[in-house]
Amino acid sequence: MTAERSAELGRRVALPGGRRAGPHLPMGPGLLKVAERAGEIGASALQIFSDNPTAWRRRPEPPPEAPAFRRRLAELDIAPVAIHAAYLVNLAGPDEVFFGRSVDVLRHELIHAPAFGARFVNVHAGSHRGAGVEAGVARLVDGLSRALAELPDAPDAPLAVIENSSGGGDTIGVSLEQLATVLESAGARGLDGRIAFCLDTAHLWGAGYDVGDPAEVDRVLAEFDRMLGLDRLAMIHLNDSSSELGSRSDRHAHLGDGRIGPAGMAHWLRHPALDNVAFYLETPEMEAGFDAINMARLGDLVAGRPLTQAVTDS
Repeated sequence: MTAERSAELGRRVALPGGRRAGPHLPMGPGLLKVAERAGEIGASALQIFSDNPTAWRRRPEPPPEAPAFRRRLAELDIAPVAIHAAYLVNLAGPDEVFFGRSVDVLRHELIHAPAFGARFVNVHAGSHRGAGVEAGVARLVDGLSRALAELPDAPDAPLAVIENSSGGGDTIGVSLEQLATVLESAGARGLDGRIAFCLDTAHLWGAGYDVGDPAEVDRVLAEFDRMLGLDRLAMIHLNDSSSELGSRSDRHAHLGDGRIGPAGMAHWLRHPALDNVAFYLETPEMEAGFDAINMARLGDLVAGRPLTQAVTDS
């Protein structure tokens, strides 16, 4: 990496249309250090876990440093903050005990999101576990309704943001049509306006959408607008993929290093319809310095520069 490029890593990454982007950062160092790290690498948005992502048990209250975390993010002008729900959550499955635990965890995330300054709580659409897509959608919407029932329906209340799937393991939300069915069912339950959607580029690729082709990105967004409305697209998980197109598998890669490639990634970032959408990176090895590398690559993609490399020949 050149000295000039290294110096750029601490600057706010410039994106078109005032749009915002940031990484998913691990919570291990502590909330305040997470906020500082986001600022150091030029982030203007941030995604975190609010608690252990692989456990059902949630701490009863947010960490004591949460107020200082919110203040520091405000000082750094980093927003919107997204909380990614625990990996265990599956609102689409038929098992009653698992479903109940999933509702409880999502409700907890939504209730405590304001303590972290979070506008979004991102949750996977889930797996119907063999019950069928129609049953899975109905179950997902019922779970969303239960999780949101105890929260105020206010303009600034956190949104439950449903993420598309790559298609493995009986997952739902694999196609835009399935996401539209979720929205239709949620609207019938009075949830329109309380939920939004996230498109993960690696999941789209795994599901068979060739989003490495800018023309296909245009088509996907036009179809999303027609079927759901782009005003309901709150988040994009901007991830490259090491999986084969249409493989129904989900293996994230660093921006520009995977099969989607730089042209597709750049087109998402530059697309004129996405000024009001926040971009979040879920690329590998964030804790090993690749948070800064991938944030730098955001700027490279927008500017049409060669991509920042982690290691260069001396």
